[in-house]
Amino acid sequence: MSPTDKNLSNTASSLAKNKLLMDCYRHMQSEDLVLPTIPDVAFKIRRAINDDYASVASIARIVQVDPSITAKLIQISNSALYSGRKKIESCPEALTRLGLTTSQDIITTFALQSVFNAKSPVIRQKMAELWAHSSYIASISAVFAHKIPGFDPDRAMLAGLIHDIGIVPILTYADDHPDILAYPKSLTDIVKKLRADIGVQIIRQWGFPEDFEDVVINAENWFRNDDNPSSYADIVMISQLHSFIGKVDIKKIPKIDDLPAYKKLSVHLDANDSINILDKAKDEIEQLRQLLA
Repeated sequence: MSPTDKNLSNTASSLAKNKLLMDCYRHMQSEDLVLPTIPDVAFKIRRAINDDYASVASIARIVQVDPSITAKLIQISNSALYSGRKKIESCPEALTRLGLTTSQDIITTFALQSVFNAKSPVIRQKMAELWAHSSYIASISAVFAHKIPGFDPDRAMLAGLIHDIGIVPILTYADDHPDILAYPKSLTDIVKKLRADIGVQIIRQWGFPEDFEDVVINAENWFRNDDNPSSYADIVMISQLHSFIGKVDIKKIPKIDDLPAYKKLSVHLDANDSINILDKAKDEIEQLRQLLA
């Protein structure tokens, strides 16, 4: 490619990137950016559980409309995170073992995969990569939360899964604009600029707890330092850092001992402990990843 052609290509890429940024930002500000809706089964379950007359039997009837989620709920109730002496073989038994609140978060986690979808091959691939990353972070987060007092594995798993949810509408917008798809690398800067703000909008629209907004905003805010107690955002952040091991140049990521979030959690584990936990829980993490796949 000649210098002139290269300059023209860079200019076109820059224009496409700016157009995507301005369009997404404008739609976000006017609150008409197309945000993903919470999957129907998750919505119905959340509504049913908040019903004063909810029962295991009535909720099981809703869950069982989706055989895939029913099967996964039974599988996770028999996993190392929740297993008991008796093997669970039915949806009502799984709901009883897990509890309704835990089941709500787990069902929402399983249902969310339908949100990560697209028409064009380029964006469909990016959605698949985003889901794979998010489900891996979710799996690690669940394992850490299982080992650290004060945290629920199911809630940590859902927090890990939604930490990058703000990227979905950006990819969806790009999916509908072929001119932007000609410059897929331009998406990276847009994602960095808008993922948190859009993510917060989604969390609020879905009626998720406020601490999930903190997860979306601070999951990659490595050196955030405050006096607040350790949180799910800290769990997700540390999980992300561990997910980079062996995949990212160690010089390009912060040292785990330097992170304020890690110092909060170090009351319960140190750097070697966390690595050992993940090493011992490889099968557990892989089982959760397979359930989310």
